[in-house]
Amino acid sequence: MLQVSRSLRSTLRCCSGVEKVFFVSQYSSVKDVGLSTNIKWHEGAVSTETKENNLNQKGCIVWFTGLSGSGKSTVACTLEHALADIGKATALLDGDNIRHGLNNNLGFSAADRMENIRRIGEVSKLFSENGIITLVSFISPYKNDRDKVRKAAGPGKFIEVFMKVPIAICEERDPKGLYKKARAGLLKGFTGIDDPYEEPEAPELTLEAVKPNGERARPEEQAMEILAYLENNGYLKGNSIKKC
Repeated sequence: MLQVSRSLRSTLRCCSGVEKVFFVSQYSSVKDVGLSTNIKWHEGAVSTETKENNLNQKGCIVWFTGLSGSGKSTVACTLEHALADIGKATALLDGDNIRHGLNNNLGFSAADRMENIRRIGEVSKLFSENGIITLVSFISPYKNDRDKVRKAAGPGKFIEVFMKVPIAICEERDPKGLYKKARAGLLKGFTGIDDPYEEPEAPELTLEAVKPNGERARPEEQAMEILAYLENNGYLKGNSIKKC
């Protein structure tokens, strides 16, 4: 028979009353949400604060936004490695990857782009509420959509990182050849060419492609800038970062 330690038995006893609290009002606050009927919000038995303390970090959403080719995915990936090196739990949600599964039924119309961001906003909020530092890399061209995610995330939980890169540099990079197709008229509704990109008005961080001295910024330098922001604002809970 599986033996359970005394401390674990104590923990289980402490939680034995949760079920009563959890379901005491199981028929209250039942409502319709969107097309879903007769549903109720269930609060978890373990608080976000407890999960954050266990992970020694503060859950948040680091939202990378910018034109295609601005370096969102590259910097997000670099940042994830840096966070892993200091023992932080992360989730990396990339626009292309999400469209392989969760959002593979969405195109690139304005309505589909809106739904794309709504879904990923909900997913990233779930990660954040569980204490995870969530890195989100999406063009997310419309300010209103990004603002909705910020509001849903809650105060101090949404860190907008604007990859401010001139379209000329994005076209120069053009890793997927999309700008070339858009310029040739083979790709319609492409952000920055025939569909607008609305720049953030007050992002937490703005990362530019070119430094004041005229040199191109390296992904490692940009990731370090975000790391410093996370540390200075308490998201890393006591970790001291080292310069790349």
